[in-house]
Amino acid sequence: MENRNGLVVDIDLSQATGRAEREAALRMLDRLARKKRRLTLGADKGYDTRDFVAELRQRKVTPHVSQNQSGRRSAIDGRTTSHGGYKVSQKIRKRVEEIFGWVKTVGGGRKLRYIGLEANQLWAGLTATAYNLVRMVRIERQQGALAA
Repeated sequence: MENRNGLVVDIDLSQATGRAEREAALRMLDRLARKKRRLTLGADKGYDTRDFVAELRQRKVTPHVSQNQSGRRSAIDGRTTSHGGYKVSQKIRKRVEEIFGWVKTVGGGRKLRYIGLEANQLWAGLTATAYNLVRMVRIERQQGALAA
């Protein structure tokens, strides 16, 4: 999801493993056509691992990952958390849950409907496109109301 308007940028389905979400995040970053400015990646505590944070830094992506300090030391240090952008990113990253909620309720994604990863990936891409269309209409209405 991009932060400004809450639109889905990429979606990736994979088999559930202990590392699947982090591996999918890295694959999506690698597919992203980047401009010269540095990217940030906001994520929850499940992404706060030394390996994942190191992979992000290697890709020149600033990890705005929530710190997991329950019984261990976080991989996110003061050089990241001291910036104002980190705090903003922590608030905005919760918007991605709205997308998951929409996909599960309106998009019918509570259960996968097809056999095979490829067919379900296509369904997820189409559902994300539908979400973006609905979201763009909402954004357009909000901007129209502000201009009036």
